Amino acid sequence: MSNSSSVTKFLLLTFSDTWELQLLHFALFLGIYLVALLGNGLILSAVACDHCLHTPMYFFLLNLALLDLGSISTTLPKTMTNSLWDTRAISYQGCVVQVFLSVFLIAAEFYVLTIMAYDRYLAICKPLHYGSLLGSRACAQMAAAAWGSGFLNAVLHIASTFSLPLCHGNAVGQYFCEIPHIFKLSCSDAYLREVGFIAFSFSLGLGCFVFIVLSSLQIFRAVLRIPLQQGLHKAFSTCLPHLAVVSLFVSTVVFAGVKPPTTSSLYLDFAVAVLYLVVPPAVNPLIYSMRNQELKHALKKLFHSDPYLREVGVLAFSVCLAFGCFVFIALSYVQVVRAVLRMPSEQGQHKAFSTCLPHLAVVSLHSITAMVAYLKLPSTTSVFLGLAVSVLYSVLPPASVPKSSPSPLYKVKEIKDEKSMY
Repeated sequence: MSNSSSVTKFLLLTFSDTWELQLLHFALFLGIYLVALLGNGLILSAVACDHCLHTPMYFFLLNLALLDLGSISTTLPKTMTNSLWDTRAISYQGCVVQVFLSVFLIAAEFYVLTIMAYDRYLAICKPLHYGSLLGSRACAQMAAAAWGSGFLNAVLHIASTFSLPLCHGNAVGQYFCEIPHIFKLSCSDAYLREVGFIAFSFSLGLGCFVFIVLSSLQIFRAVLRIPLQQGLHKAFSTCLPHLAVVSLFVSTVVFAGVKPPTTSSLYLDFAVAVLYLVVPPAVNPLIYSMRNQELKHALKKLFHSDPYLREVGVLAFSVCLAFGCFVFIALSYVQVVRAVLRMPSEQGQHKAFSTCLPHLAVVSLHSITAMVAYLKLPSTTSVFLGLAVSVLYSVLPPASVPKSSPSPLYKVKEIKDEKSMY
């Protein structure tokens, strides 16, 4: 028997027992994470910089992008870190913070989606009252209410969940800390209070979902009465993306929360984790920008108005990808060195280092020359410095790769030596 005071850490699920597959999962999730950051970051930049998008609809879209950035950053970095370091542990405090932020951001996102449905309902069904009902002050109050309600919801769940005595160890059957899986660790008769909070939250969520569906039905009825095809297309282009985002969000959350325990398996939990954590924040920017001409025009205007800003954006994206690759290489070599140092024979250590260190030298040389070439200050530019940078960037890496790579003749000699041993 153990209680919550004696638990100092929780053990999460791992994607695979093979470290190579864990590295593959890390690379996959890193790419998706960077795409989510880029997509939501572009929406934030477009809405903030373009005065034509300073309307209630895009104000709430900006809040949605902020919440998506927060929700995917709450759990995915820790999951990727565990995959890299081949560990399952998360501290008790870290688990509390992760659950709090997840509940807070997911609840606030659902409330913001409900407000966005109300915004579209007023814009299409009651256009004459739209300006008076949704002024700047009303929009700020509604957004603050959504964030505040999510915060209050998270506080109630955290206070209830982590006050439960834990009687079944500390192994969480999920890739991140989640309230239903914390329940499985608690005593059988101690979680009725939290079940009440979940039922209350589910009732609020069901009410919001019914409101979204009914408002969408009213919007479709009003849209079908629009005589002009252009107005019909504009109404559908603003409503269908929001309905798709709501359907995607609700389906993933409901599937993750209502999944029967008897159907739990490693692959199903992995699929649920991907749907629950990755899909909505990564796909929402694509859905909203696909049929939204105003947002597309704002993004084009943002990049075409300032070529320097466009180049900075492309360079920042390239730096993020390169940084992710460099972190992956560095951390993988930390694991390689740790594994090599555990080898009992000195010959095995020498062979491992002789094959790994040349690759690390090439990567370091390539990274250093690339950073010197692109990050040197314009005020320090001179003929000799430019010549030195061009030599470092274009000559040294290609010339050093054959020398730093193991010789094919050396590999043939190794094979012959191994055959002669048998």
